[in-house]
Amino acid sequence: MFSMKKLLMVLFVVIAFACSGLSGCDSAPVEEETGGETSATLTPGKGVTVKPARATWNTGYFQEALVRRGLTELGYDVKFPKELANPLFYKSLTLGDLDYWTNGWFPNHTSQLPKDFDEKAEVIGYVAKAGGLQGYLVSKRDVEKFNIKSLDDFKRPEVKKAFDSNRDGKADLTACPPGWGCENVIAHHMDVYDLKDHINPVKAAYEAGMAAALGKFNSGEPVFFYTWAPNWTIFKLKPGKDVMWINVPQIIPKESQKPAVERMTVTGVEGTVTDPAKLGFVVSDIQIVANKKFMNANPAARKFFEIFTLPLNDINEQNTKMNAGEKSKKAIEGHVTEWIDNNKEKWNGWLTQARDAAK
Repeated sequence: MFSMKKLLMVLFVVIAFACSGLSGCDSAPVEEETGGETSATLTPGKGVTVKPARATWNTGYFQEALVRRGLTELGYDVKFPKELANPLFYKSLTLGDLDYWTNGWFPNHTSQLPKDFDEKAEVIGYVAKAGGLQGYLVSKRDVEKFNIKSLDDFKRPEVKKAFDSNRDGKADLTACPPGWGCENVIAHHMDVYDLKDHINPVKAAYEAGMAAALGKFNSGEPVFFYTWAPNWTIFKLKPGKDVMWINVPQIIPKESQKPAVERMTVTGVEGTVTDPAKLGFVVSDIQIVANKKFMNANPAARKFFEIFTLPLNDINEQNTKMNAGEKSKKAIEGHVTEWIDNNKEKWNGWLTQARDAAK
């Protein structure tokens, strides 16, 4: 007679042999586990291909690359973005040819949306609330010295003289080159505020003009320039510390600005001479814009889009690195890795919330 121990050993061998056959022993597949979680919960986007786009201005590349990295960590197969002009992107998005971009500026882009936008797409979260700023800045030391509050102060002889580099009797403003949208707004301001005899908008290449302005500032000379955010200019010359945003005398919008006239006055912006500030340009929120069908099918991506946000100064800092020559795809990916390493708790928190949304 077999002992009980020998009997059990024989049964084990028989069962093992049977399960190794072609018919095998049916069993439920087991998910790979990592730290108590399955791979499915860690990578809810696995098997989904994502088609992003990005805008033609490189000050928006950083946030695009960060979001792309986040979706990749969630398991999505994210393609390198197509670079498109605004109207073409929004049309492609509503057609379903693309899934999202991080470069929506609202209300600035509202007039460029196709008629079926609300049916096919949506605006999500805030990459930078009130991050799309434009306006005029003046060296802080001179704001304080001459008590400058608005463009109107450049009508005062002592102010004009201090900012008159070429001695033509007008204050020199580093402005926008011909063809830029801001050139038309500045021309409008020169007209409606009666500034043509007091301010000279210098329309040379903007990068060269701002490099000259930075040199003047570092030499202790007054500076007066137009800029927008995000931009390297207000990382090198920080509002509130080095320069101040000044007002227009009163809000007199161009026809194209009238639908968003309430956004031409802004509160809570660091480095303004008054709060609220009348910047004279429409202030936009930088937001993610996505296809609704993609959003509804991907709750993890939706949650990541909803909670992703960046301090404006972080974007400006990265833009400064690009302005210094770090513009390659590899360099930008390096900036992304560096930012994540410096913000690990925040980043991991975003990923956790996105994964939880997909459960």
